[in-house]
Amino acid sequence: MKVLIVDDERAIVKGLAFGISNDGNEVDCAYDGEEALEKIKSGDHDIILLDVMLPGLDGFEVCKRVREFSDVPIIMLTARSDDTDKIAGLTGGADDYVTKPFNIMEIKARMDAVLRRSESRKAAAKPGSDSVLNISNMRLERTNKRLFIDGREINITVKEFEVLELLASNPGKVYSRDRLLELIWGLGYPGGSRTVDVHVRRLREKIEEQPSEPKYVQTKWGVGYFFNV
Repeated sequence: MKVLIVDDERAIVKGLAFGISNDGNEVDCAYDGEEALEKIKSGDHDIILLDVMLPGLDGFEVCKRVREFSDVPIIMLTARSDDTDKIAGLTGGADDYVTKPFNIMEIKARMDAVLRRSESRKAAAKPGSDSVLNISNMRLERTNKRLFIDGREINITVKEFEVLELLASNPGKVYSRDRLLELIWGLGYPGGSRTVDVHVRRLREKIEEQPSEPKYVQTKWGVGYFFNV
């Protein structure tokens, strides 16, 4: 496994690199946002540990830009424990959020959990098929997470795309709110299952002609959501 550690505190980078490489992993390091972006664009990292407070581009901005071209798992690191920051990082495309100080065992456990969740989501979305999913009048470009309806690009967030991709890849299969939360956000997400309802509502507003009477993303009352072809 190839891990990119991004932090301007070299002592933290050194400690993380030592602990992670001891398990036989390859470690790459960056010390500011611009350097991180260049390495991510040119590398083949399996997971990224990304500090929030970086010189130049901060971690939130780096994460946002990475999500424009990659779905590599990202765990954000921060010295702040405010839930507002956690939610900002996760809604910006991060997969998990760890507050400093932390120990190497926690980081390894978080990495394992994020990678398992990423693999489960990819398997559920059938990544072995084409990188483009055409269903009804929609075109989902999986690699860069872009959505087109009748040839027109729709402005959609990463999480909205992931919800749509998962449901559209498995038409007719009902996913409970808890299962969607686990696959897309992770069980530790502080927003709760209400987050799923909010994203489904926003998604319907973007893809449905009549959001109050959805044709595609439908509700099975008391169970969850499914995609209707």
